[in-house]
Amino acid sequence: MNHYIEKTHAIHTFSPDHRPVCRVKAGDTVVFETYDCHMGQLLPEGSDFAHVDHGLANPATGPIYIEDACPGDMLLVEIQDMELDQVGILDKGPTGGALKEHFPEYVIRRLPVKGGKISYGELEIPVRPMIGVIGTAPGHGEESTLTAKDHGGNMDCTSIAPGAVLYLPVKVPGALLAMGDLHAIMGDGECGNCGVEIGGRVTVRVDVLKSLDLTWPLVELADRWIVISSRETVDEACGRAVEQMFAFLTERAGLSGLDAGMYIDMFGNLVVCQIVNPYKTVRLEMPKWPLERKGFYGFGLYGAGRNAQEDGL
Repeated sequence: MNHYIEKTHAIHTFSPDHRPVCRVKAGDTVVFETYDCHMGQLLPEGSDFAHVDHGLANPATGPIYIEDACPGDMLLVEIQDMELDQVGILDKGPTGGALKEHFPEYVIRRLPVKGGKISYGELEIPVRPMIGVIGTAPGHGEESTLTAKDHGGNMDCTSIAPGAVLYLPVKVPGALLAMGDLHAIMGDGECGNCGVEIGGRVTVRVDVLKSLDLTWPLVELADRWIVISSRETVDEACGRAVEQMFAFLTERAGLSGLDAGMYIDMFGNLVVCQIVNPYKTVRLEMPKWPLERKGFYGFGLYGAGRNAQEDGL
């Protein structure tokens, strides 16, 4: 079944107390309509940061309740497509990012986005759509959509894009999935302040993996596995990402501790996703082919297809 969630259903925290917009079944397709990270406040010509309500920053559309999703399960989110709006916002200013001291005044660029290209002056830049905020509800309390933790949230990971499968821990019945903060393009690290912030529509398929019980986000691409870690500092996030990959390789892929450590040394690629949010996010990537040589093909979309091929189905 297909569902369409309008962007008027916007939240600014992930919480088990949010009332779900709708209930969907495992295997259903859902389209999330989203605002940009400024909730559209900077789109009108003449608008500026002096009149922005910062309490509306980073809205996420949702949440939705996925039937049969129980604490201890993993939610599978297959990102099938992203359709972007026609104007993106790129800005600089004194309050965010590693270059804030260079921009004492706010500068806003409203960039046309059309035909898969972003117009920046004479440059025509191919879009690279990605989802900045996506997550499930924590087990208790609430987490701002401005930050990222083990429930997901504002990870700003460029790998969370069409073609990816995102696995998120389920901490409450129904998972309570929400997403927003799309980007037409963003460099890894989100170093300066932001990407090209934009609204749009994200088409996903949701499923439930029973009792998988990973406690942090995992991404699967056609050619690699990615663990994501968000902590107060980049150093802490890096250390945690390595521990997460080690656990994934030993507990899920079946490698010995020695092989897992050596695989990380040989094949692991550590990338900073963002340094601008309250918690910093990194990802550690591992190519699939060495694991497939060991007989591990995964447990989701791509893995199911490969296992069927191996079985001659």
